[in-house]
Amino acid sequence: MVFGENDYTELEKKINYTFKDKNHLDIAFTHKSFVNEYRKKKIPSYERYEYLGDAVLEFIVSNELFKRYPEKSEGELTKLRASLVCEYTLSQITEKFGFGDYLYLSNGEEVTGGRNRSSILCDLFESVLGAIYLDGGIKEAKNYVVRHLLTDIQNKVLFHDSKSLLQEYVQKIGNTLTYREISETGPDHNKTYEVEVVITGADGEEKTYEKGVGNTKKGAEQIAAHKTLLTLGVY
Repeated sequence: MVFGENDYTELEKKINYTFKDKNHLDIAFTHKSFVNEYRKKKIPSYERYEYLGDAVLEFIVSNELFKRYPEKSEGELTKLRASLVCEYTLSQITEKFGFGDYLYLSNGEEVTGGRNRSSILCDLFESVLGAIYLDGGIKEAKNYVVRHLLTDIQNKVLFHDSKSLLQEYVQKIGNTLTYREISETGPDHNKTYEVEVVITGADGEEKTYEKGVGNTKKGAEQIAAHKTLLTLGVY
């Protein structure tokens, strides 16, 4: 992929925002591995945009939740915000929009699946938000967050609580819940874990349920728990 040659027309339609300066998008989609591989070209990575987007995201989400839920305490609002801005939630949004297709990556990251890695896709939500803020201001940044993140809040909260909800359900029916690691791949600084849910009945019989993949064991377990709750029809 050659830097600066992305056509963002379809992407802009999906996110409902047209950039005045497309250079903001080029930076927002440039991974640091690409920068390192093409050092002589002095291309900036998305890290500064992600930093800015993270701060803008926290402000917008905090402000919206404060206004929408006047009955909730500070602790409840903090938990709700955490469920909305977690890696899984943000990466699901950017995956749906195909953000990974526009990513400037090194050959090494490309080969190891960086284009679909949830941690990178999560970063892209924030870097694009930072780009929108720089290009269009806080109003457009707010529109992006409200339109694409602050919808279907209840289901997003359920995902965040998946492990505890599944534990409560399994205990209620007298069974035991465990997470079995299937695989651990990648270098130490960038591991990928795959786990599966195993529920053991009172008679000792094990039954395997859904799998989850994540950059941490906890994240993989949470995804597996969420999928299992859906399979079981718990919510």
